[in-house]
Amino acid sequence: MTKSLVIVESPAKAKTIAGYLGAGFVVESSIGHIRDLPKRASDVPAQYKKSAWARLGVDVENGFKPLYVIDPEKKSQVKKLKDLLKQVDQLYVATDEDREGESIAWHLIQVLSPKVPVKRMVFHEITRKAIQAAIDAPRDIDQRLVDAQEARRILDRLYGYEVSPVLWRKIMPRLSAGRVQSVATRIVVERERARIRFVRAAYWGMEAEFAKQKGTGSLVATLHSLDGKRLATGKDFDESGKLKRKEAALLDEKQAKALAADLVGRRFEVSSVETKPYKRSPSPPFMTSTLQQEAGRKLRFSSARTMQVAQRLYENGYITYMRTDSTTLADDAVTGVRKQIAQMYGDDYLPASPRKYAKKVKSAQEAHEAIRPTGDTFRTPEEVARSVGKDEARLYELIWKRTVASQMQDARGETLQVRIVGTTDNGQRCEFSVTGNTITFPGFLRAYVEGSDDPEAELLNREKHLPALSKGEGLDGSEFKPSGHETQPPARFTEASLVRRLEELGVGRPSTYASIISTILNRGYVRKKSSALIPSFKAFAVVTLLERHFPDLVDYAFTARMEDDLDAIASGQADAEPWLRRFYFGKGKPANDTATGGDGSKNVERTSDVGLHAMVNDQMGEIDARDINSIPIGTDDEGRGIVARVGRYGPYLQRGDDTVSIPDDMPPDELTVEKSTELLNAPSGDRQLGSDPATELPVFVKAGRFGTYVQLGELDPDSKEKPKTASLFKSMTAETLTLEQALKLLGLPRHIGNHPEDNEPITAQNGRYGPYITKGKDTRSLETEEQIFTVTVDEAVKLLKEPKKRQRRAAAEPLRTLGKDPVSEGEITVRNGRFGPYVTDGETAASLRSGDSVEEVTLDRAIELIQMRRERGPVKKKKKKAKKKAAKKKVAKKAAKKKAPAKKKAAKKKATKKAAKKKTAKKAAKKTTKAAAKKTDSSEA
Repeated sequence: MTKSLVIVESPAKAKTIAGYLGAGFVVESSIGHIRDLPKRASDVPAQYKKSAWARLGVDVENGFKPLYVIDPEKKSQVKKLKDLLKQVDQLYVATDEDREGESIAWHLIQVLSPKVPVKRMVFHEITRKAIQAAIDAPRDIDQRLVDAQEARRILDRLYGYEVSPVLWRKIMPRLSAGRVQSVATRIVVERERARIRFVRAAYWGMEAEFAKQKGTGSLVATLHSLDGKRLATGKDFDESGKLKRKEAALLDEKQAKALAADLVGRRFEVSSVETKPYKRSPSPPFMTSTLQQEAGRKLRFSSARTMQVAQRLYENGYITYMRTDSTTLADDAVTGVRKQIAQMYGDDYLPASPRKYAKKVKSAQEAHEAIRPTGDTFRTPEEVARSVGKDEARLYELIWKRTVASQMQDARGETLQVRIVGTTDNGQRCEFSVTGNTITFPGFLRAYVEGSDDPEAELLNREKHLPALSKGEGLDGSEFKPSGHETQPPARFTEASLVRRLEELGVGRPSTYASIISTILNRGYVRKKSSALIPSFKAFAVVTLLERHFPDLVDYAFTARMEDDLDAIASGQADAEPWLRRFYFGKGKPANDTATGGDGSKNVERTSDVGLHAMVNDQMGEIDARDINSIPIGTDDEGRGIVARVGRYGPYLQRGDDTVSIPDDMPPDELTVEKSTELLNAPSGDRQLGSDPATELPVFVKAGRFGTYVQLGELDPDSKEKPKTASLFKSMTAETLTLEQALKLLGLPRHIGNHPEDNEPITAQNGRYGPYITKGKDTRSLETEEQIFTVTVDEAVKLLKEPKKRQRRAAAEPLRTLGKDPVSEGEITVRNGRFGPYVTDGETAASLRSGDSVEEVTLDRAIELIQMRRERGPVKKKKKKAKKKAAKKKVAKKAAKKKAPAKKKAAKKKATKKAAKKKTAKKAAKKTTKAAAKKTDSSEA
């Protein structure tokens, strides 16, 4: 009997597939990628370390050949796979069917070097039928997909490793640039810039209630026009607050109130009644980007959370592959869903023929299907909910409803628009308008309404019935209510709307959107407030630098063209190496054309002509770090300029010599001249308490980044020595602190006395983990900070005799309880920790991010933070002993190397001395022999 090894990426997928295969198959996972480009310098093999290209992990001089290294954490798994391979007759590589899956399959074959036949099996759903079909019809590795994925990986490495160091030098350390992440950041920053430029404008409108003069019935209508001029609304203003349409009628508060008073008691009549039929077609089934958008809107899931839940549903056989840009449904699936529609909703809801959806996404991979429930007959949401978690059940229901609705009849209805006119005392003609809506046939809306959880309730809300009216019919007007409005700045992006914008621009691919958004959040370029994405000040600095000096790299069209080029490589229409060479080294001689940065700066050579490598090296000296990190705010009442700057320790405001930190939760569009002036004029809390009698230096209490502290003397910028500082006790406040208390703090550590047995000094001090005493290397904790100043020698000796206690504080009460976690089903609470507030479900803890507050954090946000922390896995403990041992070994080796020449020299000297001694002894012996011979001769004579 033939025995086969099937390799997939994840243990969950392996478990599901193993259940469908017989005894002749062993299913094992690679646990994701097994090798990649080196992540750090220590990963580079010794033979390549001295190569100029080693830091990149790509040999740019020899065909852009990548250097792949096996992930140290995957070495044991690779060994396991190799051992299993020795026991089988053939190998099936069953990784995902997209470019990344193809790349993983190729790397597995390269590393495992199987001596048995290798087959590539692909499937878009994990069902018994699909797995058997994949076994029966295997194929070879698609080298074009592998090359395309490799080109993407190399491109991203070159971009990140060349541009990121520019950000480190010119803005701050630990920043990163990326082909798509930088463009995504620019999109968010540009929206914030639009909000900063935005000037609010006021306009007024009016609502009135009208009643039929004959019969019963009333309606509320809105003032539409005055003397034939349409009333101005928010969309008639530009971002500077000026009217775009001069023919629009603009009312202010005084005019609106006067008009309302004038209309009371006037005669009104219906001027027109217009009925229009309409129909609405269902949306296509989900692909990756639309699933992320709709899950964000309806379920409040982040893109990352959506993809994590979808991955679990796929791996457990509930939905088809979730990384797809196709809206096509398989014929079997269409047949199955049409049967289900007929059974659940009736034949009236079934179109005469199946609906076909044309894909709109460029380069959609035809082999893929839309995201749908698996099988020919879909399991209902109720069936699935009994065997999966809460998140999985909610997402499955969303996918099921969208798929079913996509094959249902159109929704049909009628709109009714009524216009009502009246005339004021001075002859001004006022026209009011109201629109009603009636759904005559709900069609697909019975199953699914975008943005709604309850289709039936939504159908009722969508209908607006008006009383029967006819043209010329008289109405009585009452309740004329003028209302003031303000134009609103463009809405900030949410994850859903950012995904939609990236898709519209053709930047990135649907399968990468979740990781892009996670990256810009984790890097601190963007933070979330509720669902809105707010850029940080360092994001402004990064985007400004890239726009001015590397405009192509954040140009939307250029980035979209790069995607097209990479797709051309995948389809075999282009080769990767020449394309990478053009991108990195350019086309040769730089062209004369210039590019314009997003801030209007010019004279920047295009990256496509010059090449990334030269661009980075040529631009480095020209970048003015201070200018890049400055965001002009405006001028205060006294004509002084205010600038927001990005510093090494965070953003701050500057006005002349005055500076103040910008609060972490301050959105850039709210930092107006007025707000900046308020922050700069606010008392800092710094004050002089007096002078130290011993040194005559001033003693200050100051507010610092990590809390309030006292300082002895002024900071001298020309001196390397820093003034002595000490943190306040928890029981102390800056307002009530006295000079005596400050001097005590500055006098720490306090010398308590000497130990009576060995005369060794005992001191008391405050530390990271609280107050303690120390004698040499021996320490004991004190119960309160005040004991630092009161503990006696006897008490300290007694304390040192006691065994060390690992005191665990009783768990503090949670600050808030939010609800249950859908994965662990534990109660999620908000708590205070050593490093600030965090959320936990009892198993996993996640710190609140910048922009999250204890009071405002929601259950959905807490679930998202915990899931993100869960995905990162447990914190790896540093192997201190091993590190120390390695460091000692290194030092010893170095010392031995240093001593070696000296030893050699000493040995040589010793040998020379010994040889000289031997020679002298030989000479002496010879002399003695000669003398003896002479003596013998003379005596014989």
